[in-house]
Amino acid sequence: YGRIQVWPGTWDDYIEASTQARERQAAANQKAKERVQELQEFVRRFSANKSKARQATSRAKLIEKIKIDEFKPSSRQYPWIRFEYDEKEKLHRQAVEIENLSFGYDPAKPIIKNFSFTADANDRIAIIGENGIGKTTLLKLLVGEGLHGLKPQHGTLKWAEKAKLGYYAQDHAEDFAQDENLTDWISGYVREGGYEGDDAETLIRGTLGRLLFKGDEVKKSVKVISGGEQGRMLFGKLMLQRKNVLLLDEPTNHLDMESIESLNSGLADFTGTLFFVSHDREFVSSIATRILEIRGPGDIVDYRGTYEEYLASQGIE
Repeated sequence: YGRIQVWPGTWDDYIEASTQARERQAAANQKAKERVQELQEFVRRFSANKSKARQATSRAKLIEKIKIDEFKPSSRQYPWIRFEYDEKEKLHRQAVEIENLSFGYDPAKPIIKNFSFTADANDRIAIIGENGIGKTTLLKLLVGEGLHGLKPQHGTLKWAEKAKLGYYAQDHAEDFAQDENLTDWISGYVREGGYEGDDAETLIRGTLGRLLFKGDEVKKSVKVISGGEQGRMLFGKLMLQRKNVLLLDEPTNHLDMESIESLNSGLADFTGTLFFVSHDREFVSSIATRILEIRGPGDIVDYRGTYEEYLASQGIE
């Protein structure tokens, strides 16, 4: 982890996305206000002028169409999500090599069959396909037994020696099984980094604040938080763990738009290896540099390129 510089910069740096959004909204509001003032001045000056009465009436109607809501500052709040790791842990060349991988919950009916594949160190790979086709199964095979994933029944799967895996499961129940508050939950991952005393307290408060948990909210039990709040807490866990490989299963499920935008930005800036399952076409389009489409046992298409390029290659608009 290093020392407390894990979180560089000031608080304003951490809420940059939120600040920029508010600045854009404020600029738009100011332009709208100036336009209304201009229209009002015209109406005041020329409403009694017969030659310009029609224009004054037209401008008065235009003022009515500008909603007062446009003047309200944006209340949108963005969590701060960034996935960083020690540059000394950076992978080079290959991240994982798979040969003749096969797996089926019923061995007679394999879901993944004779799959061979090599991922490069900086690949951002989207795993796509119809519901029930095996996307989560493939991701769990990549995760491995050590992180509560799956063991191949046939074939081999070998990660690079420096690979450190961070897993975001689609089902979070196991992560929040203990009845503890948000502070205690996140502090467990702070302690993993060897932090103690004031450093640990600073990192705990800072992490929760950047995930939009403030005041008495940090005392809430993890058993009562919403699906979106669970997602933010898990992103906090991954940020603290500082992994160079991320494996995410439907990470945008239950998230609001602000959290999705922050996650999108964080993953776009991530310099490690990424595998993710998602049904969100826009999310896949903005992040993936490689596509794995599972079409059935023994039929997985590997396409090097963006999602839009892949769709075009398949003749799909």
